[in-house]
Amino acid sequence: MLRRALVLGAGGHAASSWQIGLIAGMAEAGVDVRNADLFVGTSAGARVAVQIASGVPLEDLFQRQIDMRRQPESPPGFDWKHWRSGLMRAKEGGGGAEEILRRIGSLALSAAAGTASEWRKFVADQLPVTAWPEQKLLIATVNAELGERHVFDRASGIDLIEAVTASGAVAGIRPPVAFRGNHYMDGGFYSTDNADLAVASDRVLIAALRAGLPPLSLVSLDAAVETLRGAGARVEVVHPDEATESAFASTGGNLLDPMVCQPAARAGRAQGRREAAERVAALWR
Repeated sequence: MLRRALVLGAGGHAASSWQIGLIAGMAEAGVDVRNADLFVGTSAGARVAVQIASGVPLEDLFQRQIDMRRQPESPPGFDWKHWRSGLMRAKEGGGGAEEILRRIGSLALSAAAGTASEWRKFVADQLPVTAWPEQKLLIATVNAELGERHVFDRASGIDLIEAVTASGAVAGIRPPVAFRGNHYMDGGFYSTDNADLAVASDRVLIAALRAGLPPLSLVSLDAAVETLRGAGARVEVVHPDEATESAFASTGGNLLDPMVCQPAARAGRAQGRREAAERVAALWR
């Protein structure tokens, strides 16, 4: 059994900036979660997992989040309300999980606000390495044609940048990634955290945003935590605190808006110092 797993959930620029700040703050307080035996990353969390496993100093990663010159621009004139409505129609159309995910996959294959090269370039610019890390890393995606969760790791044969790009390919906004005859999109449509992938671990720390209402994903975090604890794991879940939620709201609540990066990272860092002292240290050490 793996000793410690770090699960990093989805949530756009808000999640990735908050997670980097959170991890930096915990390290300042004496709990460095970069020594996890397993990383599970979904969408934004996949980017963060690669970043913290790369060996780049946490302070450098934090500074990247608060430097607005290094953030991409939001899609001009994008209709976020219409986008969410389309996803909810796909989810509410009935059928099992695979049928719902195939409908979302059809949306992903037919519409995207940006080009594949633009999104891949952003991901590549965010990742300080191009090789899979030595530590075990699982990157959650969804096969758009089959409607099935698909997990990439070092043995999958896919380029690391392509895997991370696929995990963050939000249906209707970013085009899915082609690999061996199929297309792969954001793993957050199955689960925003995919924490059940850490089931072979003894201790599991999950950093995840709270699910929206109604949620866009199909499998809840509560279900994953129940699975982990049922397998004997000790689990701690860290959600954004009140100050971080206020930081998210300061930019209109759009988690994909790059303007959220700076306030989310700063709030996460302050929260990380407190969480390390109050809860995480007992789990991780």
